[in-house]
Amino acid sequence: MDLTYIDTVLLVICLLALTGGLLMYGTGYLVLARWSWMASALLVAILLLVESLRRIWRRELGVDLIALLAIIGALLLDESLVAAIIAVMLTGGRALEAYAARLARREISKLVERAPVFAWRHKDGQLEQIPIETVAIGDRLLVRSGELIPVDGDVLDSVAILDESSLTGESLPVKHLPGSRIRSGSANVGTPFEMRASHPAAQSTYSGIVRMVEDAQRSQAPLTRMADRFALLFIPLTLGIAGVAWILSGDAVRALAVLVVATPCPLILAAPVAIVGGLSRCARRGVLVKGGAALEALAQARILFFDKTGTLTTGKMVLLAVETGGLMEESELLRLAASLAQASTHVASQNIVRIARERGLVLSPPRDIVEEAGAGLRGEVDGHQIILGSHDYASRNVAPAVWVQGFLRQMDYDDATGSFVVIDGVIAGALSFADRLRQDAPRAVRKLRQAGIHRIVVLTGDRLEAAQAVGTAVGADEVHAQLHPSDKLALIQRIPARTLTIMVGDGVNDAPALAVADVGIAMGARGATVASDTADVVLLTDRLDRVAEALGIAHRTRRIAMQSIIVGMGLSLLAMLAAAIGQLPPLAGAILQEVIDVVVIVNALRAVSAGRGASAPPSLGVEALAEIERQHIALVPLLARTHELTNRLHSLPEDTALDELASLVAQLRQELLPHERSDEAQLYPELTDKLGGDDPLAALSQGHREIFRLLRLLERMIADATSSNTSAAPTLREIHGVLQRLDVVLDLHFAQEEELFRNFDTISRRLDY
Repeated sequence: MDLTYIDTVLLVICLLALTGGLLMYGTGYLVLARWSWMASALLVAILLLVESLRRIWRRELGVDLIALLAIIGALLLDESLVAAIIAVMLTGGRALEAYAARLARREISKLVERAPVFAWRHKDGQLEQIPIETVAIGDRLLVRSGELIPVDGDVLDSVAILDESSLTGESLPVKHLPGSRIRSGSANVGTPFEMRASHPAAQSTYSGIVRMVEDAQRSQAPLTRMADRFALLFIPLTLGIAGVAWILSGDAVRALAVLVVATPCPLILAAPVAIVGGLSRCARRGVLVKGGAALEALAQARILFFDKTGTLTTGKMVLLAVETGGLMEESELLRLAASLAQASTHVASQNIVRIARERGLVLSPPRDIVEEAGAGLRGEVDGHQIILGSHDYASRNVAPAVWVQGFLRQMDYDDATGSFVVIDGVIAGALSFADRLRQDAPRAVRKLRQAGIHRIVVLTGDRLEAAQAVGTAVGADEVHAQLHPSDKLALIQRIPARTLTIMVGDGVNDAPALAVADVGIAMGARGATVASDTADVVLLTDRLDRVAEALGIAHRTRRIAMQSIIVGMGLSLLAMLAAAIGQLPPLAGAILQEVIDVVVIVNALRAVSAGRGASAPPSLGVEALAEIERQHIALVPLLARTHELTNRLHSLPEDTALDELASLVAQLRQELLPHERSDEAQLYPELTDKLGGDDPLAALSQGHREIFRLLRLLERMIADATSSNTSAAPTLREIHGVLQRLDVVLDLHFAQEEELFRNFDTISRRLDY
C-alpha cells in the first residue's frame, strides 16, 4: 500500500467506529457503542505513543503529544465518544493535510512523473529502443509523434513541432527548424523527426529539472520551521491552562476540554500547505523554485541585481562592423576570432561562432586555452597566438593601434559592445555588435517595482556606455560596468545582511553572484549549466516578466500562510479560554477544532490558484490629470526651442551651432528627463493598472527609451565635436541628423500622451458627474 494514504485508511477506520458506535448507541447497545469508540481511540493512541517515543528517542518533541494526552484523558474520564471524535479529528486533519499536499504538489509532481525513460536509436541500419541512460553524445535518434524528447539535441533534416508547456508554461506549440537546439521533456506534437543527441540524459534539461524538483521537495521553508518551533510552545502553554482550569474548578473535564481544542493544527498545517501550493503555482507558470526557503526569500527581497547581456538583452547579437586596420581580410579576422571563441561559453563568444558559421567560414580547433571569466580568452589557432576579449583585456601589454579610438567612439554612438582581436602581439582588429533590449524588459522592471522591489541595479562586464543605455531604457536605479565576476560578488556582499537581495543572470560568470545573493535566479533551464545548478530559482521559459510573476506568487503565498496561522491560532486560543472557564465542553470542542482545521487548510490551498485582483475604473481623477496637463504646458517652450533650433541649425556657424546645441541639451537634461523618468517609474505603472491588458503603454514606453537614447547620443557627439582631439569627430551634419530625429520623436510622443490623457479626462469627468 502507498504509505501516503495510510492516514486516509486510519480516518476510514475511525469514522466507521464512530458512526457504528452511534448506531449501536441509538439502538440501545450502549456497551458495544462504548467499546467501538474506545477501540478506535486506543488504536490512534497506540500509534501516537509509538510516534512520540520515536521522537523522544531522536530528542524531539511533537505537538501530537497533546492529542495523545487528550485521548488518554477522555478514556480515563469515561468520555469514550469524545475520545473517538478526537481520533477522527486527528486522523482527519492528517488525511486532509496529505490530500492538500498532494493537490498543492500536483504541478511539481507532473514534472517528475513525465520524465522520458527510453529513446529510439539508429544503429547499424536498425532502429532500436534503448533506456534513456544509455544515450550517448552524437547518437542519431527518432522521435515519434506524441513522444517526449529523450535528451537535449539538435533537429536534423525536418521541422519539429513541439509542445514545451511542461518546461515553459506556454500553451502554443513551437516550430523548430533543422539545426535548432531542442530540450528534453518537450513533447512531439507534429510528425516524426530525427535528432542528434548533444548531451547525455544526466546532463540534459529535464534531468536537471528533476534534480531541482527533488531538492525542492526535500527542503523546508523558514516559515514552516518557525511554525514547528512555535508550535512546541503550545505544549507547556496548554498543560498550564489545563492545569489551572482543573485546579480552580476542581473539574477534570475542563482540563480535558482544553486539551481537545489545543492541538495547533492551524500552525502545523497552514504553512507547509501554502508553501507547497506556491511552489506548484510557480511551476505551472514555468518558474522552478528550489524549495520553500527560496519562495519566502523572494517575498521579502527588496533589492534586485540584473546581469545585462543575455538577461536584460536578448543575447543574440547583430554584427555591426568589422575593423581590421588594413592588416588582413575581414573574413580571416572573423574566422580566427570564431575559432578561438569556440572554447568559451560567454554570450559574445557564442555569437561570434554563430555569425562565422552563418557566413560559411571553416573554423579551426583552438589549443592551450586560458579564459578570464567575463573579460576574454587567449589561445593558439593555426599556429597564431590569439587574444579575444574586451578592449581593456586585449590591449594589456600591447601597443595601441591608430584606429582604436575612432572604433570605440563609434561603438559609443551605436550603444554597441565589442570584441578586440590580438594576433601574435598586435591588435589586428575588432568586432562591434548590437545586442537588442528584450521587448519585455521595461515592463518586467515596472512590474518588479509594483511587486515590492525598491532598488534595481544593472551589473555587467560590458563598457559603461552600452550598460548605461540599457539601464536608462529599463529604468534601473544604478548601473555598474566593466565588472569582473568578483566585482559583482563584492557589490552584492556590500548590502546589509538584513536586506534580502535577488540576482538574475544567465551565464557561468554569473554563478558566484547567483550563489551569494539571498535568491539567485537563472535564465534558462539547461540541467548541466553552472548558473542553473547554483541558482535558487530557474526560469524554464525565456521571459523576464516571469521574475515579477514569481515575486507576486511568493508575496501571495506568504500572505495566505500568515493569514491561516494567525486566524487559526487565534480561534484555537479563544476556544482554549472558553473551555477553561467551562463554556466549551469536550465534545463541542472536538467538533469546533475540526472545523477550524478544515477552514485553515482550505484557505491555505488558495496559494495553488491564481489571485483575483479587484478591477479599478479607468480613472486617474481630475486633479491628477490637471497636474499632468500643467507639466506638459510647462514643457511647451522647451519643445518649441528644440524645433526652432532643428530648423535653423544648418545656417549657423559651426562654433555657434555647437554652443546652442550644448545649451539645449543641458536644458533638456535638466527639465525634460526628470519628467519622462517620473512618468516611466510612477505614472505609467498606475495607468497600466487602470487600463488593464498585457502592456497597453508599451509604445509610449518605447518612446521614452528612444528619447533617452537620442539625447545621450547628442551629448556624446557634441562632446566629441568640441574636444581637442578632432580625429574621427562627428560632422555638424551628422549631429543635425540626430537632432532632427529627436525633434520628431518628441513631437510624436507628446501628441500620443496628450491623446491618451484626453481620453482619461473624459472618462474621469463622466465618473465624477
